[in-house]
Amino acid sequence: MAVTLEQAQRVGYTCLKALLRFAFMVANNLVAIPSYVLYLIMLQPLRMLDSKRFWYIEGVLFKWLLAMVASWGWWAGYTVVEWGDDVKAVSEDEAMVLVNHQATGDVCTLMMCLQDKGTVVRQMMWLMDHIFKYTNFGIVSLIHGDFFIRQGKTHRDQQLVLLKDHLEKYYRSRNRKWIVLFPEGGFLRKRRETSQAFAKKNNLPFLKHVTLPRLGATQVILKTLVAPQENGTLAGGDTVIKESKSKGLQWVIDTTIAYPKGEPIDIQTWILGYRQPTVTHVHYRIFPVKDVPAEPEALTNWLYQRFIEKEDLLTHFYETGAFPPPKGQTKAISREMTLSNLWLVGIQSLAFLSGGMWYCIFQYLYRCLF
Repeated sequence: MAVTLEQAQRVGYTCLKALLRFAFMVANNLVAIPSYVLYLIMLQPLRMLDSKRFWYIEGVLFKWLLAMVASWGWWAGYTVVEWGDDVKAVSEDEAMVLVNHQATGDVCTLMMCLQDKGTVVRQMMWLMDHIFKYTNFGIVSLIHGDFFIRQGKTHRDQQLVLLKDHLEKYYRSRNRKWIVLFPEGGFLRKRRETSQAFAKKNNLPFLKHVTLPRLGATQVILKTLVAPQENGTLAGGDTVIKESKSKGLQWVIDTTIAYPKGEPIDIQTWILGYRQPTVTHVHYRIFPVKDVPAEPEALTNWLYQRFIEKEDLLTHFYETGAFPPPKGQTKAISREMTLSNLWLVGIQSLAFLSGGMWYCIFQYLYRCLF
């Protein structure tokens, strides 16, 4: 089939736009990430004198970095519409966020749609595959205190021990509020066949749009972060526990990401912007942590039920283009998530100004020393 002039021009424009966006992203990373690191190096004396204030400043810088990532998609027309419970209502409480995983763009989508949820972004901890440690953003996540988990049976037990130690050391000392994890343990396209075979063998539901979740990390988080019973007694005893400053984990936020036609956005698309403007749909359902069972078998069944519900939500979405209404209601209400272009431009400008400032400082020091 012959290519028309109009088609050739469209392809040329898309390639040029992708090239310019990639150049901007590289420049953005080259100024923003080193500036983040250098600011925190300069603030080390404050960390020793006032750790709480140091991690507050680090959280603000972290939120700005995530906003920069969000801006790449926002300016390409990749927007978000939210459904279900309003998570802003629990943004100041501790919560565990369970998310289905389809592609690398899921993380970018969360970076975007959580930007307007109060202090959540700067006070959240991410659980992600260890391979992300070696990306350009790895140094930022390491400093922030995110946890990189190795997949596979050979590493599973050791990783869960390391996760428990990590939570005890960093979660409350850095005033974290939300912890985000992907219980499926990998992308949908990679785990679907194995999950379906496991489901068939164990007489579990056949799932197409999600996979059966893994229990390990969820169980460790609940055991480590849920506060003692509200009556202040230990199980099996009458010892009264003094009320701690933290109320502990209070909510589980079941988050379902849906892409039109089931075509997820990957990180390459997010950066290059060659896909047409797309609306990603995110559905939230909030559960009080007291309603989540603690026993492994009961917790496994509870977690499976959440992903069976995700399957139903996604099936309805792919058939109708919308999520179903909550039980007892006749209409589902959606909310368009928005970001301020002025705010995003301000943050990007600050990043480039910081990069220029650090360059001038190092140039001056170099001339003084040599």
